[in-house]
Amino acid sequence: MYEPQTNSAPLVDGLALIFDMDGVILDSNPLHRESWTAFNRRYGLETTAAMLEWMYGRRNDEIVRHYFGEGLPEEEIAARGAAKEELYREILATRIEAVLVPGLRPFLHRYRGVPMALATNAEPENVNFVLDRAGLRPSFRVVVDGHQVSHPKPHPEVYLRAAALLETAPPDCIVFEDSPAGVAAARAAGMRVAGIATTYVNLPGTDVMADNFCNGILDAWLKAQQRAR
Repeated sequence: MYEPQTNSAPLVDGLALIFDMDGVILDSNPLHRESWTAFNRRYGLETTAAMLEWMYGRRNDEIVRHYFGEGLPEEEIAARGAAKEELYREILATRIEAVLVPGLRPFLHRYRGVPMALATNAEPENVNFVLDRAGLRPSFRVVVDGHQVSHPKPHPEVYLRAAALLETAPPDCIVFEDSPAGVAAARAAGMRVAGIATTYVNLPGTDVMADNFCNGILDAWLKAQQRAR
C-alpha cells in the first residue's frame, strides 16, 4: 500500500508525474530491437529498420500482427508475444542497472513526495520484472500496464486511467515520454509532456525535451509548472 511521503519536492500541490517505462525509466529500446530481431529469425523473418521504427511505443499484440500478419489467431499472437518478451527479459536480466536512464534514481528520490504513476503499453511481466529487479516499485503509487486498458497508446486510455487512480485531473498530470505514440496519447489525454531523448532527438508535441534526468532542464521546467486553474 502506498504511504504518502514527507519532504515533498518543490512542485505546486495537486500536480502528479506519470512515467512511461521503455525509453523513459530504462533505455531498453536497443534491447527490444535485439530481441525482436533474434525472435523473428525463428520464423525466417528478417527485421528491417522500418519494422523496428514502427514498434516504438506500441503494444505487443499490435507488433506481432504488424510483423506476422492479421491472420494469426489470438492465442498464437499472445504466444509469440510472450516468447519474445521472455527472450527480452533474459537479455535484460544482466544489464538492467546499466540501461536505467541516467539520473533516474536521484530524480525519483527528489520528487518522492509527489504522486507518481507508471503508465505503459508494456507487458505486465516486463513491468513487474523491471520494478522488482531495479527496486523501483516503491516510487510509484499507481502502475498501469498494457493489459489493463482496451486501447493502447496512442489512445489516451492508459494515461487517463493513471490520472483517475492518482485522483488527479488530467491537466495537472505531467507525462514523461520518449515516443510519438506516447506523446500523442498524453496530449489526447490533455496532459503536459516532457520528452526524454533516448529514442528521438526531437519529439513534436512535447513541452520540454531533455537527454535524461541529470542535467537540470527537467527540474527547472517542473519548478515553473502551476496547477491548472
